Amino acid sequence: MDSLNSLLDGFGTALTPMNLLWAAIGVLLGTAIGVLPGIGPAMAVALLLPVTYGLDPTGAFIMFAGIYYGAMFGGSTTSILLNTPGESAAVVAAIEGNPMAKAGRGAQALAAAAIGHFAGGMIGTILLVVLAPTVASLAVDIGAPDYFAIMVLAFIAVTSVLGASRIRGLASLLIGLTIGLVGLDQMTGQQRLTFGSLQLADGVDVVIVAVGLFAIGEALWVAAHLRRSTGKPIPVGRPWLGRPDLKRTWKPWLRGPFIGFPFGAIPAGGAEIPTFLSYVAEKRLSKNRAQFGKGAIEGVAGPEAAASASAAGTLVSMLTLGLPTTAVAAVMLAAFQQYGIQPGPLLFEREPELVWGLIASLFVGMVLLLALNLPLAPVWVKLLRIPRPYLYAGILFFAAVGAYAVGGESLDLVILLVIGLIGFGMRRYGLPVLPAVIGVILGPAAEQQLRRALQISDGSVTGLVNTPFSVTVYVIVVLIVAWPLIHRLVLRKRGDRGTGTDRSTDADRGADSRTAGGG
Repeated sequence: MDSLNSLLDGFGTALTPMNLLWAAIGVLLGTAIGVLPGIGPAMAVALLLPVTYGLDPTGAFIMFAGIYYGAMFGGSTTSILLNTPGESAAVVAAIEGNPMAKAGRGAQALAAAAIGHFAGGMIGTILLVVLAPTVASLAVDIGAPDYFAIMVLAFIAVTSVLGASRIRGLASLLIGLTIGLVGLDQMTGQQRLTFGSLQLADGVDVVIVAVGLFAIGEALWVAAHLRRSTGKPIPVGRPWLGRPDLKRTWKPWLRGPFIGFPFGAIPAGGAEIPTFLSYVAEKRLSKNRAQFGKGAIEGVAGPEAAASASAAGTLVSMLTLGLPTTAVAAVMLAAFQQYGIQPGPLLFEREPELVWGLIASLFVGMVLLLALNLPLAPVWVKLLRIPRPYLYAGILFFAAVGAYAVGGESLDLVILLVIGLIGFGMRRYGLPVLPAVIGVILGPAAEQQLRRALQISDGSVTGLVNTPFSVTVYVIVVLIVAWPLIHRLVLRKRGDRGTGTDRSTDADRGADSRTAGGG
């Protein structure tokens, strides 16, 4: 009941004319940037982060929420019409959405995606309202060893799930942890990795790191692989769904959120896994399996609903534990820190107007997203015609202006370029970007919690595992690390059994043939 009253107060905050305006601007900007190929929600939020410095925190985060959901919808638009996912969570939308568009059903695919985002976002946000206060109240009793264990779980889970290999994920994490060390030691005041520069004593701003790794790194990567010819978008009319399409999509719209939300709330790499799981589930449950791969509308509706609900799930961990589970959540956590606000168990008590205004704005943003984007789909398609050189030149310009606006120091531009080159090198060698960003943000906090836990236990390592919660988390960490080895051993045993059976069969056949020859 308290949650319901708080949510009603949040609607009072979110429905003020100014906050409604920020929500609408966020949805429009997010969709516009998300539609452009290669620019996902994380890059959109990172690029627009400096723009919100003049706003009050509540207005800024309401705008961020609109950007987040808008960019996710825009990514699926690019997937369907160009077969070029605007973000990783939209990859699955291309599998069925693009064949639909080529068959002249692009309008139906876009409508299924838009309504899927609406349904997933609504159900996911309702689950957020129900679960977040409970998680926050439980998290108040979590101590330093427990927090450190959770952060270790986040590091291990993200590096294990993302990228082509675990080694590359760990390499990316180490890059982020190293950048996070720059500045003054919080406990001793000693300078670390500052190279004698007083300007680096405060550390590298997380906004500059996010913009450098996402925007600059991506722009340099695309420029290095720029092709003169780009794919032409498929023309689309007004998105609409007929009765047969609605009959096939309403169940996927309802199933998707319950797959996506749990994966968003845990450190499992964001919306990529639940979208694939939703696609597999819809393929197995569909009565039209033969259409999958050729343009099955269920394969668009379910995954898109899962992706949107996953976005709501990420906010549970971020708001209640201060734990970002996706790149966007990491950038939004950086934004909280810029305003001097620390997400965590006490956030709901210290900043109730901000938190519940943000949650209420998610409902408002979903309605705006559906109302604005269904009619504007043909307009977003025209954005796809912007030549890539102009597009990425603009990204570099806005990234540089945004980075300079953070501190007003010319050194920030040099740091931005250096981190952008690091981001380019990470893409060149297949290192995922998210572990690095999470390493920069959570690294200093993890170090602080580690030191606190060791101080409480007088330097004894057992102080890190002296609670049932921390022990449970470390068991999960060990299972995540050991699972590939266990899986390999199980497969090898099965293979040996199969080989042994084959050998005995061959021996029996040889004996039979000898007997037959002797007879």
